[in-house]
Amino acid sequence: MFERLLSGLLAPSPARLPEPDARLAFAALMVRVARSDGDYAAAEVAQIDRVLATLHNLSPFAAASLRAEAEVLEAEAPDTVRFTRALKAATAHEDRAGLVQALWSVALSDGARDAEEDRLLRLVANLLGLTDVDSALARQRASQGAARG
Repeated sequence: MFERLLSGLLAPSPARLPEPDARLAFAALMVRVARSDGDYAAAEVAQIDRVLATLHNLSPFAAASLRAEAEVLEAEAPDTVRFTRALKAATAHEDRAGLVQALWSVALSDGARDAEEDRLLRLVANLLGLTDVDSALARQRASQGAARG
């Protein structure tokens, strides 16, 4: 099912992903962040669904379906470096901070900051061409958004 996307991710220089693949790749990256602490919590699953629904104007059912596909892809996907590099090629620089903010919203949705999630998000932000300051600001926006409910 994911052979074409996976073969693209495994290429020495991943090509720009077409929109459906970029959407799925980002969903899988959110799943990877949520799973990185060893506890794929229901709050994280719900937040992934909310982000997907909002970002792509999807119904709750379509968002959950995309997340389910992303869970399978994440389990089969290569290392995070290649995965993020392909996503970087598919995303304009000015939109990457929004991606990191969404990733932080998933990581923070279970109410706990975990060192493994922090490490992974620091790596992802760097691979997306963002600074630690960009990531910290994205984390603050995600935290403020969660506080507003």
